[in-house]
Amino acid sequence: MCRIVREIGWAANCRRSCALDAHCAVLSPHGRSLALVPAAAWRRHVSTEFDTFREAARPRESRTDTARLACPSGRRVEFTMAVPASNAEKTAATVTNGGGIRERSRPVLVIEPPKGRISLGLRELWEYRELSYFLAWRDIKVRYKQTALGASWAILQPVFAMVVFSLFFGKLGGIPSDGLPYPLWSFAALVPWTFFSQALMQSANSLVMNQGLLRKVYFPRLAIPIGTVLSAAVDFALAFVVLLGLMAFYRVGLTFRSLWVVAFAALAFIAALGTGLWLAAASVRYRDVRYVVPILVQFWLFATPIAYPATLLPERWRAIYALNPMTGVAEGFRWALLGANTRPGPMIVASTMAAFLMLVGGVLYFRRTERTFADIV
Repeated sequence: MCRIVREIGWAANCRRSCALDAHCAVLSPHGRSLALVPAAAWRRHVSTEFDTFREAARPRESRTDTARLACPSGRRVEFTMAVPASNAEKTAATVTNGGGIRERSRPVLVIEPPKGRISLGLRELWEYRELSYFLAWRDIKVRYKQTALGASWAILQPVFAMVVFSLFFGKLGGIPSDGLPYPLWSFAALVPWTFFSQALMQSANSLVMNQGLLRKVYFPRLAIPIGTVLSAAVDFALAFVVLLGLMAFYRVGLTFRSLWVVAFAALAFIAALGTGLWLAAASVRYRDVRYVVPILVQFWLFATPIAYPATLLPERWRAIYALNPMTGVAEGFRWALLGANTRPGPMIVASTMAAFLMLVGGVLYFRRTERTFADIV
């Protein structure tokens, strides 16, 4: 359905090509424009678009008011509303177009276009917050449905990567690990990285995978990628438990510094969501994005200090290197949990600023393009 508009004009989410190649403007007897609806959809949903007109035509006493449906093609339809004085809520709608159709008015949610140039829609998103939780729970159930190992894959992925890195980078390459056991040192960075990579790849394709939902139901589109990132957070929690067990095995204890892990995990969430919003919005129009994302993730892995420490880079390049949000996350996890000597410091500041800029830009780009999702997905 199209949006209720104050003046005659194209509604933001109306398709310009419909069954009759015409859009109709609803006019009250006083000439006031009320809505813009496709001619074909008008016959199917005759009464749902007219709550605004019903409120305007509701009299103190019983009478009948009429509106005209004027189409560019010349077709004209009479819309009659009879409002009984005894019960104003029992409103009947009659449409006369040849044979005549009679339907009863039904409740309708009026969707208005955002006001102003910048509208993040955070209030509406908060009202639909439960939808993100249900979408996340659905993704978790579907991800491990009919799998022999189930949620164990959330643990095996970073463990296998730790084994490969320890063998080739730790043993053969002799990469320094700040005086810590290389398996523990690399796994501390692999846990947030696995969360980031999984959330990025899944959120990039989230809108395309839910195209049926986008076409049929209205809800804040931001709920889909947010739910996808939340589902990846469950895998992160399982892998983090293994990290704590590995720390106990190597006799590395927790300190008050370990509380910083919460902030670093939130930074990884912001970076994953911000990048995922950019890619999700772009993938609706350009399906090449799903082929680019695996290449991007692979490049991003080696551009992040996971298999090697950031201290291997010259000092003058570290500020630019820290613009990668996951640089501060990887170094921060090692510093907070393992007590590594490489204090993140300025790296965290640069990574945090880059992550927030990525998130704000991703939300604005997503909101600007979401009005066309249902048409081109």
